[in-house]
Amino acid sequence: MLTLLKIILSIPIGFGLAYPFINPNISGGILGELQIFGPIGSIVALVVFLVLIFFYARDLIKSLHLVSPTLKIVNPNSVWFMFLIPYNFIEDFFIVSNVAKSLKAEAAINPKLAKLKSFGMFPGIGWCTAQIISLIPNQVGSIAGLVAITFWVWHWILVRKANHILIESNKS
Repeated sequence: MLTLLKIILSIPIGFGLAYPFINPNISGGILGELQIFGPIGSIVALVVFLVLIFFYARDLIKSLHLVSPTLKIVNPNSVWFMFLIPYNFIEDFFIVSNVAKSLKAEAAINPKLAKLKSFGMFPGIGWCTAQIISLIPNQVGSIAGLVAITFWVWHWILVRKANHILIESNKS
């Protein structure tokens, strides 16, 4: 039932992603932003973005692998749904929430991890929300895109800190 809800919620996301292609005369939007780079630069930007997402997803998967098996909320490989467009725009909320909840549960039994003040829920939900708002093809969408990137980097830093602590605590 939850999967069906995610699919239904992905339909307007798919429309938002397709809208600049359907109506290329609108100002702003992802097509307008990519035009700044030109065709080759746009391809390079897209490839760099996908590579960064790949490494980010690997860090999220690593977090779930480092958490005690009984405390994992989900299978670590479920993170790969992050590449399933447009479904990922909805699924990302669940991914960041599940990773944060798993890390928080681990912190309850791991005093070293408990030192962290945040397990990434706020910046994770922040980047997911801003990424959806970024689909609006105007200045609001462009600003939301920058906000999404900022929250995403913040979330990634927190996840990497947690992973480092978990790796170090597993060595002891």
